[in-house]
Amino acid sequence: MEANLASYIQEERSKLNQLLSRYLNHLSTPEILGQSTKYSIEAGGKRLRPILMKLTCEGLNGDPERVYPAAMALEMIHTYSLIHDDLPAMDNDTYRRGMLTNHKKFDEATAILAGDGLLTNSFQLITETDYYTDSEKVFIIKKLAEASGLEGMVAGQVMDMQAEKELTTVEQLENIHRLKTGKLLTFSVVTGAFLANAKQEILEMMEQFGTTIGLIFQIQDDILDVIGDQEIMGKASGSDEGNQKSTYPSLLGLEGAIEHKNRYVMQAKHLLHEMKLDQSLLEQLVDYLSNRDQ
Repeated sequence: MEANLASYIQEERSKLNQLLSRYLNHLSTPEILGQSTKYSIEAGGKRLRPILMKLTCEGLNGDPERVYPAAMALEMIHTYSLIHDDLPAMDNDTYRRGMLTNHKKFDEATAILAGDGLLTNSFQLITETDYYTDSEKVFIIKKLAEASGLEGMVAGQVMDMQAEKELTTVEQLENIHRLKTGKLLTFSVVTGAFLANAKQEILEMMEQFGTTIGLIFQIQDDILDVIGDQEIMGKASGSDEGNQKSTYPSLLGLEGAIEHKNRYVMQAKHLLHEMKLDQSLLEQLVDYLSNRDQ
């Protein structure tokens, strides 16, 4: 990873962590609920979705500071989804990012309610900010609800569970991940472009770009589940095989999955070239997503 991108990511992670912690600390919640929400938010994570949003806004000559309320709301929704994904009724995971999952640290009921609270307050955060006009708030809330709701991430999660222990095709697998992973990544880049006052043509191309990098992200996730270092990833590898889930390596073989991913990398870079965003940190981030080790 290029040095300037590495330092950019580190700085943005630190800033987002501070903003999120400050927001949660100002809420009046029961002590156990506050501890539970902060536990998962402050576990850190890649913060790739907010970083994508800011890089897009910057690349299109927008004011990058304006992305933060939307970026924080997005990360709250992403964190809620991880808390719920880890539950016994879902993926039944014990560790995430090298730490006990929320329901193991606290209990299942608290974890469920912490996720519910993060989801709900994400929209409150957007409505209360002074960074956006009323019409901008409506656009952002609509897009975020679409990306995370019954036609977006939640739908993808249900389809993913239904596909467990059933052999799916590559096309079916990609449809799952366009919803489960790709929708929130697409929201990131489309909102970044929207806040930079991008034309409709650019917004539509960003939709395609977001879908493409979502697939790159997920294919690399599947590859890491086969060859990843458990200590680096902070969670157990091999869980997909143990759960008999269809993955890109199981359907295409490891080398086939890598080749499939690389075709999407080329597609993402072509879209950036069309938007005159090649040679940017966004292009470096595509390579980072493709080559990440956690």
